[in-house]
Amino acid sequence: MTDPRYDVVAIGNAIVDVMAPCEDELIEELGLAKGGMTLVDTERAQELYDAMGRATEISGGSAANTLAGMAALGAQCAFVGQVAKDQLGDIFAHDIRAVGIDFDTAPREGDPPTARCLIFVTPDGERTMNTFLGASQFLPPAALDEELIASAGVLYLEGYLWDPEEPRSAMRRAIDVSRGAGRKVAFTASESFVIERHGDDFRALIEEGKIDILFVNEHELATLTGKPDFEAGLDVLKGKVPTLVATRSAKGAVVIANGERAEVPAEPIAKVVDTTGAGDLFAAGFLTGHTRGEDLETCLRMGAICAGEIISHIGARSEKDLKALVAEKLG
Repeated sequence: MTDPRYDVVAIGNAIVDVMAPCEDELIEELGLAKGGMTLVDTERAQELYDAMGRATEISGGSAANTLAGMAALGAQCAFVGQVAKDQLGDIFAHDIRAVGIDFDTAPREGDPPTARCLIFVTPDGERTMNTFLGASQFLPPAALDEELIASAGVLYLEGYLWDPEEPRSAMRRAIDVSRGAGRKVAFTASESFVIERHGDDFRALIEEGKIDILFVNEHELATLTGKPDFEAGLDVLKGKVPTLVATRSAKGAVVIANGERAEVPAEPIAKVVDTTGAGDLFAAGFLTGHTRGEDLETCLRMGAICAGEIISHIGARSEKDLKALVAEKLG
């Protein structure tokens, strides 16, 4: 087996985050659920975009956020995701490449347009998100560069993208390519509602031994295993997944790998401002440590440090030098 060209290649939703400050009155006027996340169609997305004030646009999506964190830590990464041939598609491609991630998925012609998450930020720091999934839901298996997939030490898959048929087929094919090349497959469950819809698929992948590294939070663990008790949930999965990583927000995180267990507390920060992206950046820190051969506790610490940085400000991209921050805190 050749040395990997990339530390991680990820497949995920290619979404542009469009963020704009607003007053509470606009939230009410638009009939939005403050602090929530709502899926919207093309027409509603355009209506909300037109209502926004001056906005900041940055490439987003769960797996893309993880890769941005990894790239900031010095990892070599590539992203696979579907955009449309439009202005936001160009913004996504430029932005993700600008942070050092390779991105070569060909844009899709015609409708629907590139996915976007329209985020209204009120003066109290609360984010009200409206997500239009658009072109990201139409990533076909034919869009995969199988040599690229095989050249990564770890293939990282985003559970959010399991819902639509084409990307699900693409990810199944990518799993086969990655495992055929002797690489590892990492999977993030993404959200409990995703597990409620596709839990049977996820449990089958686990039973078949196709997942090497599984990321869940305590709520997702309970949904996936049917065990409300955290330790009971870990017991169900720990013998089936070589590396099981479970996060517990303020209670820290646990990893069980090949019978060995490690856990760390959450990284102390002055104030939690916005938890969006915490899980994404935790995965970034952990995977970077893992690909460098760090011990389990160090991998968890790296994840906790990255997550702590991201929840200290608005937005799912780091504002500090993550590499310097991790080096300083690990001492």
